Amino acid sequence: MSENVDVVVIGMGPGGEVVAGELAKANRRVVVIERELIGGECAYYACIPSKVVLRAPALGQEVDHAAGITDARLSWEKTRTYRDQMARHWDDSTQVDSYEGQGVTVVKGEGRIVKPGVVAVGGREFVADHIVIATGTQAHIPAVDGLDTVPVWTTRELYTAQDLPDSAVIVGGSAVAVEAATFLARFGVNVTVVHRGSRILSREEPQVSDLVGRHLEEAGVEVKVNVEPAAVERSDTGRSVIHLNDGTALHTDVIVFATGRTPRTGTLGADTAGVTLGDRGQILVDDQCHAAPGVWAVGDVTGIMPYTHVAKYQGRIVADAILGRPRRATYTAIPRVVFGDPEIAAVGLTAQQARDQGINSVENALDLTEALAKPWLDAQTPHGVLGVVADADNRVLVGAWAVGLHASEWIHWAAFAIRTRTPVDVLLDQVVQFPTYHEAYLSVIGGLDLR
Repeated sequence: MSENVDVVVIGMGPGGEVVAGELAKANRRVVVIERELIGGECAYYACIPSKVVLRAPALGQEVDHAAGITDARLSWEKTRTYRDQMARHWDDSTQVDSYEGQGVTVVKGEGRIVKPGVVAVGGREFVADHIVIATGTQAHIPAVDGLDTVPVWTTRELYTAQDLPDSAVIVGGSAVAVEAATFLARFGVNVTVVHRGSRILSREEPQVSDLVGRHLEEAGVEVKVNVEPAAVERSDTGRSVIHLNDGTALHTDVIVFATGRTPRTGTLGADTAGVTLGDRGQILVDDQCHAAPGVWAVGDVTGIMPYTHVAKYQGRIVADAILGRPRRATYTAIPRVVFGDPEIAAVGLTAQQARDQGINSVENALDLTEALAKPWLDAQTPHGVLGVVADADNRVLVGAWAVGLHASEWIHWAAFAIRTRTPVDVLLDQVVQFPTYHEAYLSVIGGLDLR
């Protein structure tokens, strides 16, 4: 027999959790369906474990460069133990109990929409006024001859590994690739990054790519661009041999693919509910994350911006809409951060994107070590760059980027300015605490040619 409820949430990553939590607080009858672990990819295989294993090396670098302290020593065993603790030992029983304690029905299994307003899972069938799809994405591994004969990792294997290899080849040039390379290299793994594009982090400013490439090489990472695997094989010694399309070959213990992700919609039955899929299998939604009558979608499955904070934001948008408080989502000022060494942060448009949109844009960049005291207080040999892009006609910021210590924290000054379209003149009149990295905004914005 069918069970009647208010809302069914399929997929309990960060976006699905926000929807379920907000609606449960509003006393809606909520059913959540999860095929694996409540918390999703982020909590167990990506955001949380990756930031844990990146923290110790980053702190070690800070210690080594600060005055008056030396000999920071890394321990993979202690880092691994804390990573496993933060990943809840891949056990979501506490999360299940928490939701059930809020009156939410938790069902483990693969949910499928069998007709409009009806979801089936594990022999049960739920009829709901609203269906929220938050099924996320899965790692994309390109077809390469011989790949089935060698050890292949994605972020799942990388961030659950109990032992680290002596060497690794990372395929890809995205944020995931940069973080993976940084983590492994700092723990003593011999790392090579192979990227088919002309530069890593190609969606950011060219200067960002140059800086990141330089810092990776300083960490001992070899970066090879304009090449990709043509075939792989296992050598007589048991190691993997990657034959690149430029005729060269690399020998390694493990191949890590950081080559993007694809939306998890194949078995969802979305077509039965009138949902439209895009060319990559993503669910197409409007500015309220509405996908079809009675159907909503949040998070990576929408293909809009693959970030946990965007999934949470969309979750709030959907929960508000269901509760009768509709509002539109806007993505003009979403921060994006690569937790490398140093951190890379950006928000809004690049200079090229601004030009492509017909904006009369101007840009400026600032070496933080030449304008601020703060970098010198943190390190004896500091580094850091801040860049901004402005709309000269409207005298507002439209983009910003930073490469430097804790850039993930101070990029939000620019994000708020872009989101609120705060005039440059107001930004320049703001009093900023000394000594902080935020001071750099006054200098870099003040150097814009807005005549």
